[in-house]
Amino acid sequence: MESYRDPDVSPAPAPAADRAGVLSQIDPAAADASERIALALESNHIVYFPKCPVPLPDDATLEYLRTELPSRLKLKNISYHPEGARVTGIEGDATVRERTGEVLKRHLDDVAGLLYRTMPRWRGACRVGTCSFRPIQEQGRDLKPHASNELVHIDAGAYGATSGDRIFRFFVNVNAREDRVWASKGNLQDMLERYGTPAGILDLSGRLRMRIDKSLADHAFSAAVGALARLNPLAHTLDSSPYDRTMRRLHNYMKDSEDFRRDMRGYEEFRFPPYSAWMVFTDGVSHASLSGQFALVTTIIVSRRALEHPQFSPYALLAARSRAGASAA
Repeated sequence: MESYRDPDVSPAPAPAADRAGVLSQIDPAAADASERIALALESNHIVYFPKCPVPLPDDATLEYLRTELPSRLKLKNISYHPEGARVTGIEGDATVRERTGEVLKRHLDDVAGLLYRTMPRWRGACRVGTCSFRPIQEQGRDLKPHASNELVHIDAGAYGATSGDRIFRFFVNVNAREDRVWASKGNLQDMLERYGTPAGILDLSGRLRMRIDKSLADHAFSAAVGALARLNPLAHTLDSSPYDRTMRRLHNYMKDSEDFRRDMRGYEEFRFPPYSAWMVFTDGVSHASLSGQFALVTTIIVSRRALEHPQFSPYALLAARSRAGASAA
């Protein structure tokens, strides 16, 4: 098992955009940290930590990730999937896979532990997703729009059917020298207000045009996927729901629309220094990764029924705009 340590670096100052907008800096050791973090996260803000609040791999292991894994990359990212304890996206022998899997599993466990200590009501209400290592420079990857992290978007549709449960992600910049640069144009509240109609989600009066609750056919499809997932746990990503398709429509509009790209309302950039960390519900904050290489990214699906402030969830924001005006959050 790899040894872990707190990175021996001084805490970095907050990114400049912390003065306003969607970024919040909260001391995890503060007496009211749990309440403040829950409110910031759930109301669709990025929570920034100048120094990563969980232990990181030691220097030798981080150097191994940075130097050895890029040459073995087979997919966009290298990911550990706790269901089945599988590592994907990497070429190499069993030793390489085992070492990489141990590092990513340990980090995933540490992030989950931090969350459950900070938001104890989330324990038992989460579906742990993946822990990934991103070894490639984000800038200039020349990917198709739907696959590009450089275009501002909200996350949707990549984790199976969430049906309104929230996509939580915890990021650590493990580049020893280079900042990771993000951009945002605001939270989901802003996105719906400005772009819900052109994206085809809202009608001209601002009411929801699309169904977000499952029909009997949707439930039957999910049951079939669930049966398949008992044979292959990764099959759960095939599932979908009306809610997830609605969010995916907004995601695709943001990446495809030239009008959206040109519209700079609410635009902010953030620089995350080496060994800093940040966490965010990426279904609730528009974001893009403009540049940076080497990051650890943990994804956890949080039940919307476990939220302290469910009125800010994407499901509740959409339901509030339904034609009946009712919220099923």
